[in-house]
Amino acid sequence: MLTEKPIDFSQNSHTKVNHVFVFLEVFEGEGGIQSYVKDIFRAYLALDEPFYAEVFLLRDSHNCSNPFESDRLKFHYFKSQSPQLGRVRITLALLSHLLRQRPSHVFCGHVNLAPLVALLCQPLGIPYTVMTHGKEVWQALPTPMKSSLQKAAQIWTVSRYTRQIACAVNKLDSNKVKLLPCAVNGNNFTPGTKSTVLLERYNLTTAKVLMTVARLWSGDIYKGVDVTIQALPQIAEVFPEVKYLVIGRGDDRPRLAKLAQDLGVGNRVVFAGFVPTEELVEHYRLADAYVMPSAEGFGIVYLEAMACGIPVLSGDADGSAEPLQDGKLGWRVPHRDPNAVAQACIEILKGDDQRCDGRWLREQAIALFGIDTFGLRLQQQLKSCVKSS
Repeated sequence: MLTEKPIDFSQNSHTKVNHVFVFLEVFEGEGGIQSYVKDIFRAYLALDEPFYAEVFLLRDSHNCSNPFESDRLKFHYFKSQSPQLGRVRITLALLSHLLRQRPSHVFCGHVNLAPLVALLCQPLGIPYTVMTHGKEVWQALPTPMKSSLQKAAQIWTVSRYTRQIACAVNKLDSNKVKLLPCAVNGNNFTPGTKSTVLLERYNLTTAKVLMTVARLWSGDIYKGVDVTIQALPQIAEVFPEVKYLVIGRGDDRPRLAKLAQDLGVGNRVVFAGFVPTEELVEHYRLADAYVMPSAEGFGIVYLEAMACGIPVLSGDADGSAEPLQDGKLGWRVPHRDPNAVAQACIEILKGDDQRCDGRWLREQAIALFGIDTFGLRLQQQLKSCVKSS
């Protein structure tokens, strides 16, 4: 846990520090990156002056719901029916802003935008930082992306694993890669009793409940929902009442449903479909274990589950080492191994391990990854950018 005192900017309070943020999409999509960016906005607004920023959003429109618009954060939207037109518009607007305002630092929210940001910032001598999240930088990148990362003043990423892999495959200076792990709002995600309404809705009243929250896209099979389904027959031998609640939507659902039927566990797998964020906490509370043997850049969902007092299972070769603290806070198993998943789930459902202590688990998650800790980390990162500018 970070224990340093908040950074004092009072001696520079008369100096307005202008930033620019550039993101692909924040408000009209769903996922871990969007959640992470919203936490950045939330923490940014909670900082003391003198920070102000203009935010450029390539794929969001003026009609989106945005609670962060303020005197401190000004938003510009460039969604267009033509992706090419949207990119031209954001390029021209960003260039105009950089020429007129000369911000102290530009923060690029995705590696796909890094070549554009580098192209505009470098001739003007404006330093920039690129945010990375996980799988998008786990492989050798095209030369323009790699070059833009190499020339960045800083690179932010969410986990040690992503830093290690990205630096190795893209020849990045690890000293420039700073960690800004994901956060969980402990006020939104809290322990509680299982909702009888939801138990009845999903026919889980007498069940031991495993749960996953994930996009069910055919391109995202790394989430491990199919592996957990394959583990169910073995788990059911020890816990005959086990069921698996899968929350999420996508084109891979028919394949997963057929897999469950073929394995004779179709009646144990409940596909809940999409659940709005505001209803997630009551769904987490239904779970006896959160199971996602995945390959994540970080895995915000693990934090959400732990904040609700739910024990967690992840893969063992990815960024989940961060939220699970290398196994101190949860079970980490080979992510495509149904036998390993089954054995870990059986251990969790027996409940004999400290990692099943919901109160302790929540305390650890909030102390390490709560919003206050995230805000302090962001403040430190921004101060380091001021020094390097």
